[in-house]
Amino acid sequence: MSFLKPENALKRAEDLIKVGQKQEALNTLQGLITSKRHRSWQNTHELIMFKYVELCVEMRKGQFAKDGLIQYRSICQNVNVSSLEEVIKHFINLSTKKVTQACSEGQTLEQGIDVDDLEAYKRPEDLMMSYVSGEKGKDISDWELVIPQFKFLWESYKIVLDILRNNSKFEAVYAMTARRAFQFCKQYKRKTEFRRLCGIIRHHLTNLIKYQDQPDRPDLSSPESLQLYLRLDQLEIAAELELWKEAFRSAEDIHGLMCMVSKTLKPSMMSSYYAKLTEIFWRSSSHLYHAYAWFNLFLLQKSFHKSPSQKDMELIASAVVLSALSVPPYESNLELEQEKEINLRRANLESEGVMSYAAQEVKDMYYLLEQTFLPSDLELKVTPLLNKISKVGGIASSILNVQLSTYVPELKKLATLRLLQQVSNVYQTMKIENLAGMIPFFDFSVVEKISVDAVKHKFLSMKIDHMKKVVIFGKKSLEADDLSGHLANFAEQLNVARQMICPPVRKQSKLELLLPSLLEAVDKEHKVHLARKLIIEKRKEEQEQQQLEMEQEKERIAEEAAEQMRLATEQNNQRIRQEIAKREHEKAEERRNAELILTKQLRKRQEMKNKWQKLATTMDYLERAKREEAAPFIEAAYQQCLVEEKILHEHNQLQEIELSKLCHAEDLNERKRFSRMAENKEIFKEIVVNRQQVEFNRLKSEREQEREKMRKLKYYLQLEEERQQKLHAEEEARKLEEAERKKKEETERKAKLDEIYEKRRQREREIEEKAEKQKREALLGRPIEPASRPYEPPARRPLESGTAASSTSKAPAPGKYVPRFRRGGA
Repeated sequence: MSFLKPENALKRAEDLIKVGQKQEALNTLQGLITSKRHRSWQNTHELIMFKYVELCVEMRKGQFAKDGLIQYRSICQNVNVSSLEEVIKHFINLSTKKVTQACSEGQTLEQGIDVDDLEAYKRPEDLMMSYVSGEKGKDISDWELVIPQFKFLWESYKIVLDILRNNSKFEAVYAMTARRAFQFCKQYKRKTEFRRLCGIIRHHLTNLIKYQDQPDRPDLSSPESLQLYLRLDQLEIAAELELWKEAFRSAEDIHGLMCMVSKTLKPSMMSSYYAKLTEIFWRSSSHLYHAYAWFNLFLLQKSFHKSPSQKDMELIASAVVLSALSVPPYESNLELEQEKEINLRRANLESEGVMSYAAQEVKDMYYLLEQTFLPSDLELKVTPLLNKISKVGGIASSILNVQLSTYVPELKKLATLRLLQQVSNVYQTMKIENLAGMIPFFDFSVVEKISVDAVKHKFLSMKIDHMKKVVIFGKKSLEADDLSGHLANFAEQLNVARQMICPPVRKQSKLELLLPSLLEAVDKEHKVHLARKLIIEKRKEEQEQQQLEMEQEKERIAEEAAEQMRLATEQNNQRIRQEIAKREHEKAEERRNAELILTKQLRKRQEMKNKWQKLATTMDYLERAKREEAAPFIEAAYQQCLVEEKILHEHNQLQEIELSKLCHAEDLNERKRFSRMAENKEIFKEIVVNRQQVEFNRLKSEREQEREKMRKLKYYLQLEEERQQKLHAEEEARKLEEAERKKKEETERKAKLDEIYEKRRQREREIEEKAEKQKREALLGRPIEPASRPYEPPARRPLESGTAASSTSKAPAPGKYVPRFRRGGA
């Protein structure tokens, strides 16, 4: 149905709604929205869309809503974008309101509904069995009232995001819809929908980056657009729902977007980003990245806050120090020496003034674990500090909940490693009970696991003999790497002392004799390089001049082509204007001719109308005269008919009375004859009813037994099917995990081998430089120091992956049928 005005379609739809024909009203409004006749936007279009989305929400017509919003987007995207935004807000608000009403009617709490996936449908047999078994409780009310509204709201979010994606005009409303969708997942604990929502938005962002050169695409290099696409709320909700894998992917997306813009983002956004990173890396046991996130957060608070409070800086600095201490000493680099590792940590922490802000007990813990050598008193000094640290915590900068007690287990592990390391430098063997008494943090079984991990990473050299109940520490030779440095320093100090006691007689060396000629050669080489540099610069200038001339020539050619195109366009426009004027003149002549023809037709039509009106008046007069003449005859005939019908009615009445009397007398005789069989009839009736009742009870019992057997059989078949599916899924997951683990191990092994080879080449270069230095010292008359032992690369060994996979909690499955014999036992 086509309408001349949009208001007519709206009025027609309201009339249909009043009489209960909502589907017809929806079809009417959709026909108007999709009509090519009404493509120009008007204020009435917005009212029509409000009514349209109300009908879609009430009838849960998601596809109708999507088609209508797509058409309305094409109507108003170049005229009034805010109108589309208002319609979408109204659509989402109505869907949300329906969910709230359904939850209140179905007595569903805000914690959500007992359904794993809103896009999965309940099987008909499950719904039938729940009705047959009489379990019409909360599950049935949810499936009838609540879950359809939840599904439609989730579908509404997907529809709106798909319509508004990757368009610069709809950036704000797209971001608003995404935030509301995330809040929906957070409020009702919808983990499956949250993962799917993150995938949808990530797919939109990938296409946006891939097709950046297309028109009407958002410019992600601008800070305004970037802030709309930074999903910090997505990162926060992923952390609250404990979806750590999705949180890590969100952090990767945010980092990639931040790398696309050169300007620095707001400090508040960066603080929130790094705060969530600390939690994510801590949950994934990535202690090194966790410490790096805390360090960046400290630098951010220190740089961008004009006057940060002393308490906030103390908490953050303490967290930085403790997170750095929580990194296992053998995690960052397997080939670093112990002294170099300590110096590296100290330089990273002290270079930015972290230690000056940290709490005193944290400073004491740092110097105690990193700089002191107290194998016998380490436990006595560490325990009080751990007790103090476990009580420190609070809110820093209004967004960070810093609790230092989180790091206490890792600090105990580090203290255990330091104690074992220091004891191994003092003792060769020790009783297990003595060593266990020196480490009060853990049982000896835990200490044994820690030591095994340290030995595996070559941090310690020790063995545990449970037969003899002793711990055997490995011996280190005088040429070991950790002692070679001390011997070299000792030899250097002895050499300095010898020169102070007996200064050598200085003689002119061969190197000093060669210095004048070397200086002349260097000066000459320097002049040659300067001349070559001048030649290169001159050539560069010539090339730049040629390139500039070529660009000027291209610009001149482009200007000439543009001028020719402009002239051709003007000629074409002049010709088009002449043709338009000619066509308008022809149309005016046609309109005048048409008006004359129309006037003649109207005059002829009016004459014909007058003629027919005169003829109708004449016929009316004739018909009235005929009816006046026939009226007396019709009345007389009617009175005669009444008299005849009265006589006939009286005769029929008398005959009916006589016939009724005869029938009554016959019925009395028949009744008297049948009354003699009444007693026998009752006896026969009782026999038949008893026989039918016995047969009915027998058939009923057989049907109940058969139904119970079928229920048990269906239940067992369902259990077996679920078990087979679970085994199949576990087998597939195990194969996939095994393949990923092998692939990751191979990658890590190659990376580690490359790193080992690189460090071996670095050590060889250092040895060569040291040998060169010794040669120069020999030429200058200094004594030759003993060469250190050449570097021997460690034997290759397989690497083990230590990534921790986050476990996702699985919501309970929907209610299933329970057999009658089990329900009786319960």
